[in-house]
Amino acid sequence: MENIFYPNTEKQNHLPADSLQNMSDFECLKEIKLLKNELQHKLALLGHHYQNDDIISFADFTGDSLKLSQQSANLNKEHIVFCGVHFMAETTDILCQPEQKVYLPDLNAGCTMADMAQIDQVESAWKIINQVLENKQKVIPITYINCTADLKAFVGRNDGCICTSSNAEKIISWAFEQGQKLFFFPDQHLGRNTCFDLGIPLDQMVVYNPNKTNGGLTEEQIRDAKVFLWAGHCSVHQGFKIEQIDYFRKHEPETKIIVHPECSFDVFNNADDAGSTAYIINTIQNAPAGSSFAVGTENNLVNRLADSFPHLTVKSLSPFQCLCTTMYRIRPKWLLKTLQDIKIGNNQSPNIIKVDEGVKELALLAINRMLELS
Repeated sequence: MENIFYPNTEKQNHLPADSLQNMSDFECLKEIKLLKNELQHKLALLGHHYQNDDIISFADFTGDSLKLSQQSANLNKEHIVFCGVHFMAETTDILCQPEQKVYLPDLNAGCTMADMAQIDQVESAWKIINQVLENKQKVIPITYINCTADLKAFVGRNDGCICTSSNAEKIISWAFEQGQKLFFFPDQHLGRNTCFDLGIPLDQMVVYNPNKTNGGLTEEQIRDAKVFLWAGHCSVHQGFKIEQIDYFRKHEPETKIIVHPECSFDVFNNADDAGSTAYIINTIQNAPAGSSFAVGTENNLVNRLADSFPHLTVKSLSPFQCLCTTMYRIRPKWLLKTLQDIKIGNNQSPNIIKVDEGVKELALLAINRMLELS
């Protein structure tokens, strides 16, 4: 689908907020165009690659988690609207200056993976693991950026770091220079796939399940393990299966399989290539004409790649719609309401994301460490 473009217009009679309920998406998009032009001197709009085309067409900056995190630290706009999910807006607020305001158009735009690891569960696991080890071996905590601000603060407080799918190998390598064991959360697949690529055998990795006593692990397993993986996953990327790869191998053998490292180990290990969202985009962008790809990642991005590179064949690895439904919550109506709040100077807008200062200080330690290592 092509991005919708609306011609410039001098009309500035923006519709009142109470009329939103009865507005169509088409009407909202026209109004967003007007408001964004009016507010551009004090507004930056960030859009994650998984947003739908209508929303991404308004983004001043697009990217994956790492790129947008880096971009956040350099913005000089008073208002920053993040079209993504909650943890991304939190990260932006952590990196921004105190006088800047960060907005998430729909507070229900969360992340199922991030919800799989709560701070009390992680602190309990940390205590159990270190008690068994009797502090004789140092455990380095690494959290995937797809987590809440308090988990970022946890790794900052405990000499750990944050990673993204772009820099996971570099960050995990750093962690093993600092200690003997790794505690990786919340996505077990990214942790397992990256550690395996770094030469760590599967039998030296164990899964810590917070819903089981002691994580479902014996004391012997805790002592013997080199890597503790949290029992979390991405609902989209876990939907890709080895049978889908087998189908392409049989029916379209010329098609290259490229997947995101949040996919399961079998899918990751049997694909032709794997990497972050940015890596997938760059690989397809630089492919010679006539190349064919089956891509194991979110469908909004796959469809956008197919539209952007018509000289290639780009399709989803899965026959089913692999959509990030929480990203999809950022609809034109909610983006318009956020821009209306900015226009009228509503400092009490419920869509403003503000991280506690104590949490922010510790989380910033971990984020800055990641950015320096990246």
